[in-house]
Amino acid sequence: MTDFLVDVPAAASAPAPDLFTPVHVGRMELPNRVVMAPLTRRRATDDGVPTESMARHYADRAGTGLIVAEGTYPSRRGQTYLNQPGIADAAQAAGWRRVTDAVHERGGRIVLQVMHGGRVVHLPDGAARDIVAPSAIPVPGTLRLPDGERPFYVPRALRTDEMPAVVEEFVAAARRAIDAGFDGVEVHGANGYLLNQFLSPTTNQRTDAYGGSPANRARLVVEVTRAVADAVGADRTGLRISPAGVRNSLDERHVPDVRDTYGALVAGLTGIGLAYLSVLSPDPAGELVQGLRRQFDGALLLNDGFDLVTTRTAAAGFLADGLADAVVVGRPVLANPDLVRRWREDLPLNEPDPATFYGGDDRGYNDYPLADAAAGVG
Repeated sequence: MTDFLVDVPAAASAPAPDLFTPVHVGRMELPNRVVMAPLTRRRATDDGVPTESMARHYADRAGTGLIVAEGTYPSRRGQTYLNQPGIADAAQAAGWRRVTDAVHERGGRIVLQVMHGGRVVHLPDGAARDIVAPSAIPVPGTLRLPDGERPFYVPRALRTDEMPAVVEEFVAAARRAIDAGFDGVEVHGANGYLLNQFLSPTTNQRTDAYGGSPANRARLVVEVTRAVADAVGADRTGLRISPAGVRNSLDERHVPDVRDTYGALVAGLTGIGLAYLSVLSPDPAGELVQGLRRQFDGALLLNDGFDLVTTRTAAAGFLADGLADAVVVGRPVLANPDLVRRWREDLPLNEPDPATFYGGDDRGYNDYPLADAAAGVG
């Protein structure tokens, strides 16, 4: 009897998702995997109230799978920049309600990034503010203000017994955000701001339970994120981090325990059902980021950094290679309100104008044309 070797085809695997495949992120179902990055634009009033121009700006970008609204301060001492929006009082929340209503009328989804600046204060009256940080270490160099340059302010080191009040600042802001109509809240733990300052030993030289070991330096970020999740629901809470990042004079590139620090952070959030982890990294395929992806039990959103402009090819590659569940995109969405359509149909892109990024009027904010208008259609 002759033996025959029969080739049995392997079970077909599911195709890799593309940029236009829907995805569940927490309780939200996104129609595509293009996420608008939280972009500081400084278009709020002097009192931090979002404006009608901001409502139009975000509504015009409702076609992205998810909008992450710009870093918004939870308390007056958390404010970092002039004309930065806040979520610290009823007037600011009412301004944001106009934004969320406008986005939802266009069928979009929007979450608010809650950002406490810590030692990174760019305000003329900064010396009169209660500027806090993990340790009394100022940002190196000089601060550019409307009246000239001066050294950065020296922050006050937070006392151990003040940590619950810091947590409560984020929790109160998160509750106001949900009441203002946001679909979720993103805790800002990246880019050299307060929570990131606790993570890094270059800015955190504490000897109490919030300093020293990687787990101790991650403690406040874990406490804040868990408390926000308890207050508004873990399935509409996200966290943004920038492991091994360089921003606002905080440099983690050569910190030997950066993997242990961020590993301890993610371990402290495992099992609570967090909606997503948003990672900003110029090395998205590296072991640091992908190790965190394997460890985390929710959706991972990926942003490949400030130095590079994310292209459609790169964004699609992140998904095809299984590096992330969705891709966070900055400048292309800034300049192209209809970016998802342009990428889907391979249409030309508007170029962003860096001179209009931070502050100003509607120029470079609400005047980028849609594809049909740019082509003279309609």
